[in-house]
Amino acid sequence: MNHPHPDLPFPPKLKAKTLRIIALGGLGEVGRNMTVFEYESKLLIVDCGVLFPHESTPGIDLILPDFSYLKERMHDIEGIFLTHGHEDHIGALPYLLRERSDIKLIGSRLTLAFVTEKLKERRITSPTLLVKEKQKIKVGPFDLEFFAVNHSIPDALAVAIKTGAGTVLHTGDFKMDKVPLDGRTTDLEGFASLGKSGVDLFMVDSTNADIPGFTVAEKEIAPVLDQVIRETKKRVVVASFASHVHRVQQVIDVAVKNNRKVAYVGRSMVRNMQMAEELGFLRVPPDAIIEKDEIDDYGEKVVLICTGSQGEPLSALSRIANGDHQIRIGKGDTVIMASSLIPGNEKSVYRVINELTRFGAKVVHKSNALVHVSGHASAGELLHCYEIVKPKNVMPIHGEWRHMRANADLAMQSGLKENQTVIVENGMAVDLAEGHADISGVIPCGYIYVDGQTVGEITENSLKDRLILGEEGFISVIVVIDAQSGKIIAGPDIHARGFTEDPNLFNEVKGDIETALTRAVKGGINGTHQLSQVVRRTIGSWVGEEHRRKPMIVPVVLEV
Repeated sequence: MNHPHPDLPFPPKLKAKTLRIIALGGLGEVGRNMTVFEYESKLLIVDCGVLFPHESTPGIDLILPDFSYLKERMHDIEGIFLTHGHEDHIGALPYLLRERSDIKLIGSRLTLAFVTEKLKERRITSPTLLVKEKQKIKVGPFDLEFFAVNHSIPDALAVAIKTGAGTVLHTGDFKMDKVPLDGRTTDLEGFASLGKSGVDLFMVDSTNADIPGFTVAEKEIAPVLDQVIRETKKRVVVASFASHVHRVQQVIDVAVKNNRKVAYVGRSMVRNMQMAEELGFLRVPPDAIIEKDEIDDYGEKVVLICTGSQGEPLSALSRIANGDHQIRIGKGDTVIMASSLIPGNEKSVYRVINELTRFGAKVVHKSNALVHVSGHASAGELLHCYEIVKPKNVMPIHGEWRHMRANADLAMQSGLKENQTVIVENGMAVDLAEGHADISGVIPCGYIYVDGQTVGEITENSLKDRLILGEEGFISVIVVIDAQSGKIIAGPDIHARGFTEDPNLFNEVKGDIETALTRAVKGGINGTHQLSQVVRRTIGSWVGEEHRRKPMIVPVVLEV
């Protein structure tokens, strides 16, 4: 990963009374959230999430934070605090815990329930510590205090990290919904109280920093959902995140109101909603939920809640859109995409929308109806936070560069100076001491790709090859030459993929290859490797000129 300060050295040994903060993911991107705090040679980690693949990472299942920095320091980790149960904050835990499974996991009740279930699937058992808002605990040299925050998943927490170097307030993902469905608002009084005591560094969610005003309340969606479901004569399918308990709650309430049964579709949706109901975060009327194999028994009077709001290829909604799911969509059905677009997923989502529309379904999404509100604070909410916290320094987190820059601008609008706002990339170390936050260096920090059962073996070069194969095609050239005379005795035999099937397409270049090889041999070039490069350059130049393509070329020269 390229940094804006390539000349930065590796961070020096940490000084006394200094807190070091290094993000291993989550900065300049939406996902992979993971931050390491170091004090007195001990480490505290906040979040450990994944980034979902996009078009530039073909064949990749997940993208992890880079754990390299931690490999030699696993026994210095005092604990991992998880702000909430979204995959971009907890999804990478199984991969980190492979290195050391006895690390203490700290989080709220719902968060730990999601995490425990995830780890159980990987046969990993780790100690957990249940915490709640207003609670204070000590973890090694770190004093932690937790604050309730409102988000698109229940039971989310912000954390204040106190050391001899000062106090850091990490918001996690949050917004300020004044009328949340569960009545649990963001603890602004706690933020203000902490601000009066002094906040040396404020690490703030940046996702919606470039959106003016205030985020719409979650309950504003209910009338729209009610209207859509009431007016639909046939089936309704609602696509949402498998962790968005509040959204699912509203869908269930509206479905019951309109005398429809509800069915969960998708393994993660079924698992998460069952856990949420058992823990009391989801209130389900008696007999409202039916099993997937009962759907046909109720005909058109059903609402299906499924995964796939981001167009994930293997999700329930994508399979429905592709026609390879037992649930079929047709004319008169309505599909509600009850989520926002995560940057990078636009094409996948619109492909699903197009396919559903082709089958005759009406697709309702954020662009044409109020069926989603964000779980992140907009600019007005962030400004209010800066006013009540009054931090000495601000470090924008969780967002792309445009989001973090907008957040820093808001901080400066609230009265902070430019040198009090620290915008950094993953891997850059920020040292906090005596009320100042400064960049002290940078560690190697890249992307770790999960491809099937392999982790970290796929490189950037591998992905580049995949992109070339997908976009430019593939050509192999086989030539057999006499080892003594250097004359061609067989070939060139050319095979191509991603080009026209015309068998005569490469006849013209065969003569060029023969001429180039003859010239090379006469010039004293020998050995199969050198001659293979001659073949590569010759056919590469021809394809570039004739077809404006740069395919992957595999030349094979054999000597007999």
